Amino acid sequence: MKRNTKIATAVGAGALAIGGLLAVGPVAAGTDTPPAPGSTLQQHMMTDRQHHARQHGDGMHDTRREGACTRYTVLAPRGTLTAAQKSTLARMAEEEKLAHDLYTSFADRYDVRIFDRIAAAETNHLTAVRTLLNRYDVTDPTSGKGTGDFGDPAVRATYDRLLHQGDGSLSAALKAGRTVEADDITALRHALTGLTAPDARQVYGHLLAASEMHLEMFEHGIGAG
Repeated sequence: MKRNTKIATAVGAGALAIGGLLAVGPVAAGTDTPPAPGSTLQQHMMTDRQHHARQHGDGMHDTRREGACTRYTVLAPRGTLTAAQKSTLARMAEEEKLAHDLYTSFADRYDVRIFDRIAAAETNHLTAVRTLLNRYDVTDPTSGKGTGDFGDPAVRATYDRLLHQGDGSLSAALKAGRTVEADDITALRHALTGLTAPDARQVYGHLLAASEMHLEMFEHGIGAG
């Protein structure tokens, strides 16, 4: 328990901009109700500095609700996606669901806050990706899928492998999380190459910033262990 408390304290020390991004309210990873296209989207994710400032009251306007810092933005205009980019978008939905399902499973197993917090962010990330799926009339591969259930066999194999790895110990679970975020960063950077659609670039950019932050959090947790 002392070790878990140490990791939880270390995670809390880094400002957690955990709410995800561009979310039309929380949508569970296993549900299939897409957000309305063109709607105003709630942006929970903030920079570390903004989050810290609002949490600790340095004169910035406090808009906290249930502990999460929030502000509102409008999704950028719709552009054009190639067939390959639409396939990438569908894959992004499965990768966000993989992260959510994996972290939720680890949160049930280990008494640390990091998995609960990042899983909540991944719920909002998936909602943002579903917004794009709906905008571009791309079938949502996560629709109706339960925890650990994926349409792509390769994604399912990755989930099973990382889940098995993380079952070994807390340290192994944190390293599995690190793998997920590192892989997501690589995929998002690749997806942004040649992408011109303003809304897709906006969402992918926020997802990339979030994954970089989550990676740092896992690295911090591993080091604190």
